[in-house]
Amino acid sequence: MENEILQKLVEELSLQYFNRPFLHQATFNARLRTTGGRYLLKTSNVELNKLYFLEHGIEELKGIILHELCHYHLHIMKKGYKHEDKDFKDLLKQVGAPRYCKPLTTTTKKRIVPYKYRYICTKCGQTYLRKRKVDLKRFVCGICKSTLKQL
Repeated sequence: MENEILQKLVEELSLQYFNRPFLHQATFNARLRTTGGRYLLKTSNVELNKLYFLEHGIEELKGIILHELCHYHLHIMKKGYKHEDKDFKDLLKQVGAPRYCKPLTTTTKKRIVPYKYRYICTKCGQTYLRKRKVDLKRFVCGICKSTLKQL
């Protein structure tokens, strides 16, 4: 799906669900990683994560678009457009938009960082897994206060 098709889809959903036109830009943003989309307050544009469309399909993308359009229309009407506002929650229910999007499985696998360092207590044998290196002169075992050794 290209940005031109996305723009038409957003405009159609805006008219269908809100009876109001969408007068700004809707684009895919490849840099979005942890969110399905975002509404930009300064420009009133909407950016969407293309990975949600590729992984979950058009229905999930439509839900994300409806969510962002709720932010958009409430902000333009000078009503409560934030997640915690009652106006926003009511409009979400009215149009059937999700409050949260499904998690991505493709990016969560990339974010898991394996532990690089393993330390063991010289007295009680307690093991510690750490992503960052530990200064063995400063840190001791949390159980018996003995010195640690790197494996």
